[in-house]
Amino acid sequence: MAEQYTTLAAPTEAELEIKKSRFICALAPARTEEEAREFIAQQISAHPKARHHCTAFVLGPDASVQRSNDDGEPSGTAGRPMLDVLLQEEITDAVAVVIRYFGGVLLGASGLIRAYGNAVSEGIRSAQLAHYALRQEITVVLGYQHGPSFEAECHSAGWFVVDTSYGERVTLTFAVPPEETDQAMDRLADLTSGAAEPALGETRWVLR
Repeated sequence: MAEQYTTLAAPTEAELEIKKSRFICALAPARTEEEAREFIAQQISAHPKARHHCTAFVLGPDASVQRSNDDGEPSGTAGRPMLDVLLQEEITDAVAVVIRYFGGVLLGASGLIRAYGNAVSEGIRSAQLAHYALRQEITVVLGYQHGPSFEAECHSAGWFVVDTSYGERVTLTFAVPPEETDQAMDRLADLTSGAAEPALGETRWVLR
């Protein structure tokens, strides 16, 4: 199972003109097939006069769902090259639509493959990316003699502090790489002479 992945932080667009044809690449984050298909439908609706609306999307931290569609272009010349770029760039939970306004000049199979692939590459270059990592959440209640110092240790160790609340004592929720869970537990035991009672929370994806 993947422990980190990269996706899009927000929708973006990029455009190329190749031999009088316009290739508009619209990219967006999508966590489900329904979200991906909804974005595709939006782009088709926004560009009703375009000749082609070719698509590709990848879903899941392990890129377990992969779909592509040539939308009338010769088989394998549009959707698949778009999908290949997403996979090569290791972008997942993302959907790409390349809208083509035909300019009257045929590009041939190799030209189409380059055009659609380059359109997605250009879109990714203009996109803001978001990087996620799988983390194990741990919550612990500490006295004031230990809370602030352990929070500082979390930052220095690269452990993500999810939440800190101050009352009579300090309640700290932090997230560590799953393989560092035992290390975090041992550090808490050392710091509090075994008095701390950390509770394991969920394992979830955290924005790095």
